[in-house]
Parts: sequence; structure tokens; C-alpha cells
Amino acid sequence: MEDLKIGVYVCNCGTNIAKVVDCDATIESASRLPGVAIARPYKYMCSNPGQEMIVADIREHGLNRVVVAACSPRMHEPTFRKALQQAGVNPYFLEMANIREQCSWVHEDGAVATEKAKALVKAAVLRVARHEPLERRSVDMCPDLLVIGGGIAGMTAALDLADAGSKIYLVERADHLGGNLARVDLTAPYLDSARDMLTDRMTRVVEHPNISLLLNSEVERLEGFVGNFQATIATKARNGNAADQVATVDVGSVVVCTGYKEFDASRITHYGYGKLPNVITSFEFEKMLREGGVETKEGKAPQYVAIIHCVGSRNLEFHAYCSRVCCMTALKYAHEVKSAVPGAYVSDIYIDMHAFGKGHEDFYRRSSEVKTLFLMYAKDDYPVIRRADAKDDCEMLIEVNESLSGETIEIPADMVILMVGMEARDDWADVAHLVNISGDKDGWFIESHPKLDPVATTTDGIYIAGACQAPKDIPDSVAQARAAAARILGRIAKGKLEIDAVFAEVDEDKCSGCRMCNELCPYTAIEFDAEKKRSHIISALCKACGACVAACPSGAIAARHFTDAQIFAQIEGVLA
Repeated sequence: MEDLKIGVYVCNCGTNIAKVVDCDATIESASRLPGVAIARPYKYMCSNPGQEMIVADIREHGLNRVVVAACSPRMHEPTFRKALQQAGVNPYFLEMANIREQCSWVHEDGAVATEKAKALVKAAVLRVARHEPLERRSVDMCPDLLVIGGGIAGMTAALDLADAGSKIYLVERADHLGGNLARVDLTAPYLDSARDMLTDRMTRVVEHPNISLLLNSEVERLEGFVGNFQATIATKARNGNAADQVATVDVGSVVVCTGYKEFDASRITHYGYGKLPNVITSFEFEKMLREGGVETKEGKAPQYVAIIHCVGSRNLEFHAYCSRVCCMTALKYAHEVKSAVPGAYVSDIYIDMHAFGKGHEDFYRRSSEVKTLFLMYAKDDYPVIRRADAKDDCEMLIEVNESLSGETIEIPADMVILMVGMEARDDWADVAHLVNISGDKDGWFIESHPKLDPVATTTDGIYIAGACQAPKDIPDSVAQARAAAARILGRIAKGKLEIDAVFAEVDEDKCSGCRMCNELCPYTAIEFDAEKKRSHIISALCKACGACVAACPSGAIAARHFTDAQIFAQIEGVLA
């Protein structure tokens, strides 16, 4: 083994670490470990001065290994690898010890936290001594792209990518573009026409020379890896006697924009949806508005209109999350009812009023000025709707336990609009399996990181945008679609794609061909060579999770950067 010169750096992380862990004692302990040439503390190691300190020490002291004791490597391992690379050292000669999440954030006793930090640093020092120089690989990047879903997010992503010169395959299962937005009349808070907004986008998509629009189509299969996917797309024949058309296309990346579905209001029985004829959903009311009038099933202009929020949302029985768009849409309805039937009385029955977007608070104020009656109810104390008696001057009565006044109030109604929330599409699991991504407990697709990487997924080359990721309004959907497009264009501009050097490898001489690893791999990175009767790992898909390494009965699989020698050295350091 080469002459080791290890630099150890302990981050105070402001007071996140230093207020619990004795950083000076940790440094003193590390300085006595074999191979350690220098040990330093610093307030913020991830800052530019912190990184520059590492670069300077490598050049001045000839360091060939670096240990950084700080936060989770998920946050800053790439940061410190770049610092090593800048100084001319292989970036994989770095090891991080997580003394924030694993020490200072979980222990109140400073002495215990400090001893644990010392052990983790020693483990890192012993492990980094066993590190091997690894080199990243590069693969060609196919510039053609696939967008699944033709709603506002899908069209936005397709247009941004196509305008940059890429060939786009835009796949939509319906026979038209627009998604759920195509069912909307006006948009809050400025009451702009959704039809006008979509017409512009649709026209550009249809006429764009770089967009191949595939309506009545679905992606049946997606194979390959980032930069080199093969998508099989089936298009339904317009003539029922003709066969479906199936095409296979090569694409470099995929943007999933499959949207959402509306909550089924009949699941909440006390609102009478499906039984009381003039209890309708928000989308049914949108259809009424698009057709040019506001009237009851009997063809009369309603004198009393009630709007009920959070139907299916913010409800532990159905969905605990907020659907985000309902409050402002309800205020929009109040304006549209007043415009269509000037003499109508509008009641807005809500849990909380969420006016978080640009212009929304002003819109709320303007709604109160047009004499909308606002009534607040508790989250689990729903309004109850019943038919009115013949003596009442209305069709229905709504009983509300009004939270602000503490009184039970009866509201007359000739029409009740239920603000149905968003929920994941029924086929979300099939889509997730198709593109090899994950969904949460509610069926929304999971992003790589909720703050730092909200459009990427854990599968490289697969991006998500719009309301398939979580409930969101039009501006957020458009922003996310454009962000996904920007991420993809950044990769295309490089021409080649760099693959992480950390992945598992199969020793074919030891492989028995049992295929156990094929079934276990969560990233579908392992394929079986029927001719050789051996398994093979696609390095571009592998995430080095170690499932195959641990499970292989023949011991034929090894993970680069997680060898037995490295792991045993780390264990020795922790237990010493």
C-alpha cells in the first residue's frame, strides 16, 4: 500500500455539530490515527473557504486521502469530491463521517456524542486507507426525447425541448391535448381564459416540426438506461377493423407528466352527491360554465349557490393532504356565479382559506367585496345537506357548525358545488413500474429530493413534472415542466453522459446463473445472458445499493467502492 497521507477535517456546521460534539477533542483523537498527516476543524467545511482549505492542504502537504466529518454524504459528498479533483487527487479517495445526523442531532449527552464522533472518524480513516482509484465512464447521449402526457405540463416540456432543437415524441392516451386544464373555463386569480391559454400551446405543439404528436397512444414498454432508452409506443387505430400501430423509438430521457384525476364525490355520503340532483362537482360546474350558462337541472337560474371546500382533501378518511387549487377556484366560482346570475346569493363553506399564490390574497379580498358569505367549519365536522321542505324558498338546506361564531347555521341552496380534490390516477402504479420510479402512499410520484432535486427521480434520465408528482396549480406545473426541460438540455449540451464509477460487477467465473440477483435488483440493472448462462450488470443503471452483493450465494458480485476490505476496515474502526 502506498505511503498514506490522510487529511481529516471536522466541520462545526455552525452550531449544528459543535453545540453537542467536542470538535477539538475529535480532531485531537483523529490526529493520532495511523496515516493521518493533518487534522483541522472549520466552521463550515462545505463553504468555499472550507473547500479551498482542503485543496491547499493537498498541494502543500501532499495529501492522498481525505476524511470529512460533517453532515450526510447525500448532501455534500459531490462537493468534496470536486475539491479533491480540483487538487489533482482521485475524487474517490474521499470518505465522509456523518457526525451531524448520527451524533449531534440524535444525542443530548455531549460526551456520548463526542465518543461516537471519534469512532466514526476512526472508521472513516481506516476505510479511506483501503479506497481504490476509480474512473467515471461516459456513454453517448441520444438527443431525442419522450414526453408522456399532453396536459399543460407535458406540452410545456415538449415545446421547450423542441425549441432547443431536440426531436420530441409526445404521447397522449386521449384523442386530444390539454389534460384536465381542457375542462376548465377561467383561471384564478385573474380570470384568464383557459381555452385561450391551451389553444396557443396546442397550436404550437401540432405545428412544431420537432414534435411527433401521438394521440390515442400509450407507452407499452421502456427499456435501457439514461441516454439510451428504447420506448415501445402503441397507437390505437381510428378504424375499429384496423390493427393498432406499434413503434419503437430511441430516446435519451423521459419526462412523465401524467397528471391527476378528480376525487369521486359520491364517496362522501353526507353531501348527497348522486342523489340530490343539484349537488354537482367543480368539474361539472366548469362544464356548465363552458357551455355558457349557470342553471339548475330544472333549467332555472339558482337563487342560492353554496360552494363546499375540501371534498376528499384534508380528510384522514380519504386524503390528508391539501389539493392546493380548490380555495382559489372556489373564489373564482363566486365571481362567475355573480356574473351569470347577478341576484344570486353565494355561500363559501371552507375549512381554511389558503391564498398563498401571487395575487391570491387580493382575489380573496375582492371576493368578499362582492358579498360572498364565508362560513368556516372544522376539519372533521362536515356540513350536512338535506332536501328543503315545501315551505322553504329553496331546494336544499345545508347545516353548518360554524367555527368562528360557534353557532349551527342553516344555509339555503338551490345549487351546491363540491370542490373535489386531486388524487393520483388509478394507473399510477403501472406507470411507475413502466418507467422504474416510485410512488408515495397516496400514489404521487417521488422526486429525487423534495428541495434540491424536485424534478428528477431515483432513475437517471426519468423526470417528473406537473400534478403527477403532487397537487399543484398551473404556474407550478409549468415551472416544473420547464425545470425538467432545462435539466435535460443541460445534459444534451455535453454530448456524452458521465456515469458514476460506483457500481456492482459480476465475476462471470463465479456466477452460477441462479438469477437471484435479477429478481432482487430494485433498479432493473441486472440482465441474464442466456447464451453464457451468466448475469450481467448494466453499470449505467446500477445505484450500488448492495442488494445483489449481499444476496449472491456464489459470492460472485462485488460493489466498487464498497469492497469487503473497505467495509471490514470501517467496522474495525467503529468497534475499536
